[in-house]
Amino acid sequence: MSESATTAATAAFPTSARACAVPARTAPARPERMAPADARQLSKTFLLRLRALDEGTDEYQYVRNTLIEMNLSLVRYVARRFIRRGQPFDDILQVGTIGLIKAIDRWRPGRNAEFTTLAVPYIDGEIKRFFRDTTWAVRVPRRMQEMRIEIARAREQLEADGVQEPSAAQLAGHIGADEGEVAEGLVACNGYDSDSLDRPLQTGGAAERTGSITELLGSDDPALALAENVQALKPHLAELNERERTLLQLRYGAEMTQAEIGAELGLSQMHVSRLLARLCGSLREQLLAEA
Repeated sequence: MSESATTAATAAFPTSARACAVPARTAPARPERMAPADARQLSKTFLLRLRALDEGTDEYQYVRNTLIEMNLSLVRYVARRFIRRGQPFDDILQVGTIGLIKAIDRWRPGRNAEFTTLAVPYIDGEIKRFFRDTTWAVRVPRRMQEMRIEIARAREQLEADGVQEPSAAQLAGHIGADEGEVAEGLVACNGYDSDSLDRPLQTGGAAERTGSITELLGSDDPALALAENVQALKPHLAELNERERTLLQLRYGAEMTQAEIGAELGLSQMHVSRLLARLCGSLREQLLAEA
């Protein structure tokens, strides 16, 4: 270890509890222009010291905060990969720092691995979890979220090679994935962000705006329900006798009144009413039994 790194490590471990009684958020300034090897060795020295301390003591908090301060550059290194995702860089750094803290708390000295080997996956995973849980308008599986990134990169490369609007098959061939999975990923991409239903539609220039997305939404068609009911009734109507079918035809086809039907068939209006009520009730029960 260089002389500057040794001095910094020695200063970080006070010999008395009074000397280490510092605010929890306070940490010493990191040595400037420290070589990477010195920085790794200094972090390991602090990590070993942290494992030897009792959690919750002032010295434990002091050493832990120092480790966080010394490794913030590692968080910035990982966070720069996500700088074009539409989220403030400070928010990404804060989330990445949570991953760094988890790595510090879970590092153990007997694994013979560099601290960065453990910390980078923790930082990267915490940032990805942040984007997965907070930035998508619709929750989709993590596999589809990662597929979206691969599709975006493949589309960019294919378009740079002169392929306009790459198809799912072309994207799948470039990524080396199944075409059906890529097609599913393309659908999942639509869940990343959303638009307000009141957003104005733009059909031409910036000044030519008319209506909103709401106007494009469909509505229930009452005739559709009627058509479904007619199709459902057909097999039951075929089972009726000739007089029952004639009765229904005159009442609901020709739209005749019960008195007119009675005069046509030589029946009283009361008798026609009872026949229609019994007939419609029977058909209704058969339809409900099929529902």
